[in-house]
Amino acid sequence: MDIRDFAMDFFSLKGKNAVVTGGNTGLGQAFAVALAKGGADVLVPSIIDDDGSTGALIEAEGSRYEFMKADITAPDAPEKIIATCVERLGSVDILVNCAGVCPLAQVLDFGRRQWDATVAVNLTAAFEMSHEAAKHMVPRRSGKIINVCSVFSYLGGQWSSAYAATKHGLAGFTKAYCDELAQYNIQVNGIAPGYYATEITRQTRSDPVTNQRVLDHIPTGRWGEPADLMGAVVFLASRASDYVNGHVLLVDGGYLVR
Repeated sequence: MDIRDFAMDFFSLKGKNAVVTGGNTGLGQAFAVALAKGGADVLVPSIIDDDGSTGALIEAEGSRYEFMKADITAPDAPEKIIATCVERLGSVDILVNCAGVCPLAQVLDFGRRQWDATVAVNLTAAFEMSHEAAKHMVPRRSGKIINVCSVFSYLGGQWSSAYAATKHGLAGFTKAYCDELAQYNIQVNGIAPGYYATEITRQTRSDPVTNQRVLDHIPTGRWGEPADLMGAVVFLASRASDYVNGHVLLVDGGYLVR
């Protein structure tokens, strides 16, 4: 491509269809709405009941919204989700693996039950969703897979050993899938949010001591807002990122530099 051919419509997602797991709450909702603002139609599978808010935001952008009640850790659920996207919307062009859990407990109180549940949602389901999406993307020689990693893809993390382990694993999985799928014009990348003001961080933010400790570590001086991630996901889902592959994009306000 000649540089004279580049146009801002390279960021357009018109005609694209996306699946966003966990897309009706928190960061997932921001990702789903961002893709809709770019022009994509969106299917949101979630174990959480649909309250209509995500659909209203997506449809306000002129995009189509589909909801599917699904537990992504259930047998055959990823296959059914991807098949439903193809059936209802016509294709699966973008997959955002956002669904995640983060149970907190000290080492001696964190057992196999919590570990297995965290791995099932954060890592195994992301693999299975990506595997099913790839079955449709490879023959079409086109697709975008975006894994929601974390600053804990690079750090330890007190009280969150399983979360940190799965996010390290998800970053590694991103690179491994990139290495195999790039030949089919499928880009596999990750987004690594830092500390964001969502329901999952409410307890930390409500404690003045822990809240200040986090803020002291962020050069930007504030918690991230879901909207801070919207540009990143549109970029990674669009033609503008066709030569970006196997990368984990930090959106952390500078947290890791301090």
